[in-house]
Amino acid sequence: MHHPPSPCTSICRIAQDTGWCEGCQRTLEEIADWPMLSGHEKKQILEQLPNRVANRVP
Repeated sequence: MHHPPSPCTSICRIAQDTGWCEGCQRTLEEIADWPMLSGHEKKQILEQLPNRVANRVP
């Protein structure tokens, strides 16, 4: 499996209420681990991001 690109948007701020980056919606752990994850693991994280955006309370 190929490695999907990082979803980083260069808006790197962790929201206090969710623990997710305000730009890419990943956790600090997901961001830190990204270079070491397999393509499958990256895909699993990417699949979760749209739900995080949709369920985010402004």
